Amino acid sequence: MMNVKVHSRCKPFLHFTFIILHFTFIISSCSVSKHISKQANTILLEDTAISKGHIGISIYEPATGKYWYNYNADKYFVPCSNTKLFTLYAGMKYLGDSLLGMRYYQSTDTVYVLPTGDPTFMHPDFTNQPVAVFFKEVHSPTIFSNENWKAEKYGKGWAWDDYNDDYMAERNAFPVYGNVFKTEFNKHKLEILQPQLLTVSVVNKVDNSLERVIIKRKQSENGFEVSFPDKDFSFQKDIPFVTNGITTTLEILHSTFPFIQPQATAFKIQNSSFKIIKTQPTDSLFKPMMHNSDNFFAEQTLLMVSNERLGYMSDEDMIDTLLKTDLKDVPQKPKWVDGSGLSRYNLFTPKSFIYILEKMKNEFGLERLKNILPTGAEGTLKNYFKNDAGYIFAKTGSLSNNCALSGFLITKNGNLLVFSVLVNNYQTGAAPVRSAVEHFLLEIRKKY
Repeated sequence: MMNVKVHSRCKPFLHFTFIILHFTFIISSCSVSKHISKQANTILLEDTAISKGHIGISIYEPATGKYWYNYNADKYFVPCSNTKLFTLYAGMKYLGDSLLGMRYYQSTDTVYVLPTGDPTFMHPDFTNQPVAVFFKEVHSPTIFSNENWKAEKYGKGWAWDDYNDDYMAERNAFPVYGNVFKTEFNKHKLEILQPQLLTVSVVNKVDNSLERVIIKRKQSENGFEVSFPDKDFSFQKDIPFVTNGITTTLEILHSTFPFIQPQATAFKIQNSSFKIIKTQPTDSLFKPMMHNSDNFFAEQTLLMVSNERLGYMSDEDMIDTLLKTDLKDVPQKPKWVDGSGLSRYNLFTPKSFIYILEKMKNEFGLERLKNILPTGAEGTLKNYFKNDAGYIFAKTGSLSNNCALSGFLITKNGNLLVFSVLVNNYQTGAAPVRSAVEHFLLEIRKKY
């Protein structure tokens, strides 16, 4: 190997060149930040909807490890469904490549079942049902335990009067049919399509003072009061049912498989004795969770993670564990209380989402995330970034007067950026805010 010696007279020149390049980089970085700041002011901060609320913005380039722009990036905001990004990390970290449908131990005369929280059991979107196949082949008395359930049916801070809406299905240890009724209103009456094995009361009442059909489930029981004008209406609607822990699930199962006991019973069997049944590829759950912002899938994902990591289902304990271990270095430690983001108690910063997105990219790969997160004209982004599909992959978030968007953006020049824009306390609807955020991000994509 030849050693090349730099002449002493060349050294000052090389040093000078390095200084010039260094300052060129700094000036370039300052120029980018200044330009984005100008765009943010014009498009977002001075927007009539946003200016009366609060906004936090962070733009980060992984290749250089530099932030291109920050505005209120270390301030706390209600993140809405962007919370699901933290839940997604937990699921990708601990649930492996396939969901665990249940654990069971089969003695000579009895089957003992430990629930795992899998939300895909008998869910209409999942045709492959290994647990149901198992039950069809087993005819021994089957006993379920509910001892590993340490959570509540609703998350902290959830709006109690949303119990009637499909986005707030009850959580439990062994969901069935997504814990919702499939209903159909047609010809002046409400019918339960699925599950049909529950005892349900329905009172249909004509009320010509109304302009539309109002379906109200009773808060603590599976009974419905339906009011409607004397007109022709026809539609289907998902409505959560009362689960009573796993009692409702067991009643449904008992009706089809009489050998399954209709009440949960405690039992003691060594964990090493249990066999497992795997159900769905994990990403087949994560994709609708993120594309459709499915709250139920997110909540059950966090509970499944807790069951595998801690041995029982507690979203509170699992969140505490994650923040003390895997996520201990998150900037501005969040106040994180549920898996879905339904709670307004959640508080995160834009930099927290830069952190979790970058962490997922590094640990699980960008290509996998591209498949899980929606792009333009897909899922919750179906009305946005229509001409830029394949260049943005992001999670939306929405609660009344609050919205969020965090994800990955690929610029025209091929630069990969990680971004987070959180907007709170505006008084308009979400549409003008989302349009302004879209405009801002597309300007960055076009310019760089």
